[in-house]
Amino acid sequence: MRGQILGVDMRTGEGQLAGEDGRRYSFRPDDWAHRGEPQIGLPVDFNPEADRAHSIFPVPVAPAAAAVPATAAPPVYAVAYPPGRYEPTTDRNKIVAALLAFFLGVLGIHRFYLGRTGSGIVMLVLTITVVGMLITGPWAIIDCIRYLVMTDRDFARRYGS
Repeated sequence: MRGQILGVDMRTGEGQLAGEDGRRYSFRPDDWAHRGEPQIGLPVDFNPEADRAHSIFPVPVAPAAAAVPATAAPPVYAVAYPPGRYEPTTDRNKIVAALLAFFLGVLGIHRFYLGRTGSGIVMLVLTITVVGMLITGPWAIIDCIRYLVMTDRDFARRYGS
């Protein structure tokens, strides 16, 4: 019979489910015949016996994407973040990165701080020569300005861990 989980006591693992016949059935943890935990609202298949449910399995749900017709518009790959949800995060600070770029930028320290070790090594090696310092100096100033102008969301998306 099919039904739906109504509630589960997390301490004991006992719960109730509603069958498609309109009756309620109780179950114990050993009645749950699937890995994982039963969740409220989960559609299930079970064997009813008096007022008990045995051999409870979650009902597989077909993916909705399979029902999309072939003539549908191609998928959009732009990432949209609703406010306050799924925001990219980083443990790095853009102000610290900008200060490192401004004061120690020719050595590439800000690049190491942001996890860009390849370009940090290039800047460090270039600094050994006078010509290299003429390249890494403007590079560091441009990085400093870029970090300060960049929004927090863009900074976290680009340099997040």
